Amino acid sequence: MSAAINPAGRNVPSRRLSRLWHLGRATTDLAAGVGLRGMLELARSRASGEVARIQLSPEATRRFTDRLARMRGAVMKMGQLMSMDGTDLFTPEAAEIMATLRDRAEPMPMSQLTKLLEREWGRDWNKAFRRFEFTPVAAASIGQVHRAETKDGRRLALKIQFPGVRESIDSDIDNLSFLARNLGMVPKGMDVGPLLEEARMQLHQEADYAAEAAALMRYRALVGEDVDFFVPAVHADLSTGRILAMDFADGVSIDHLAEQRYSRAERDRAATLLVRLMLRELFDFGLAQTDPNFGNYLYDAATKRIVLLDFGAALPVPAELGEHYRALALAALADDAAGLREASLALGYLDPEADAATADALVALIKLSSEVLTPGVYDFGRSDLFERLYVQGRDMFMEDAFTKLPEPITVFLQRKFAGMFMLCRRLRARVDLRALLDPYL
Repeated sequence: MSAAINPAGRNVPSRRLSRLWHLGRATTDLAAGVGLRGMLELARSRASGEVARIQLSPEATRRFTDRLARMRGAVMKMGQLMSMDGTDLFTPEAAEIMATLRDRAEPMPMSQLTKLLEREWGRDWNKAFRRFEFTPVAAASIGQVHRAETKDGRRLALKIQFPGVRESIDSDIDNLSFLARNLGMVPKGMDVGPLLEEARMQLHQEADYAAEAAALMRYRALVGEDVDFFVPAVHADLSTGRILAMDFADGVSIDHLAEQRYSRAERDRAATLLVRLMLRELFDFGLAQTDPNFGNYLYDAATKRIVLLDFGAALPVPAELGEHYRALALAALADDAAGLREASLALGYLDPEADAATADALVALIKLSSEVLTPGVYDFGRSDLFERLYVQGRDMFMEDAFTKLPEPITVFLQRKFAGMFMLCRRLRARVDLRALLDPYL
């Protein structure tokens, strides 16, 4: 994090009014950082059809990220999503700072940590360990991760939940709902209630380490002994409601493959493997990890394997939903406008009461996005598809075309698809998506 972050940690704000105050301050920091010039740029881009690049100063960005990092919880999740592809919307300097939200929150104070460990494991908890690193190796929105080695030689990653975060989820969602409804953050007439309720449920699920352990074990069984992927095992004897004990895995966040020290072949392979895994989740597993945070994928250069982490956001995918996506892909490949409308209705992308112009605009947007399914290798590094989708989708959003949201599971799957798109773009990868999809069609 930046120098403004206290490495010793600060208590998590837990009361709703306190968290609303911090969230309001963060919003103010962001607005002040954009400034009048930034607002004019956004207006100009709206008129010209170009993608705006928000000119946030490094200092304003640090204030914003520091505030969210201190809060943790649901509002930090929001900041993580904003940082996913920040290079497209923010200046490079601001994007680099925003990216720290993906894996670096403020750690909890040592006093809180030791009390939590005693409460979960008992006063003599340290006797089970040969080594325990009190400085966390990572800290995110829900908890922080510590390395440890048990007396019997197991190398573990211990995911320890921040005190108060689970209890603050409801107030965070209520605060975000208040800001969304009162600051014009959503189109007039859109009912964001169902999506916010699903977000509330999913955040409670992410804070339920017993549920995450079950999802992790199920996903590990589905992946099996795969030479390309590693899913850590759960260590039940040291796992509690607030601590999840797993195998420790070496590696760097997958987006580090964009650095020059890694080859194009490594980038292409990693992106291809993760896109193939996403399709297996949708069509084979019936279980999807829907959080596209790049930090949830580690690359182990020594073994060339991708480590899969964080299954708090794992959701079941109904078989009929996979069939609807299959129909959508087939219609897109056949340039079948009627089929695209039918599949869009089934998925909830299109409101049955939408007028013909809105339906045609949505079909055009889907056709545009299906460009990635062109036969042969698609070069994400040379593509401007993101900009074209951004402009076309933004215009529909501003014209209140999206007044009815799909079912929440569809929204979260869309988040996963977008996350994979962003990762391929970040890695400047070349991926033959059509070849990966064809076996499922």
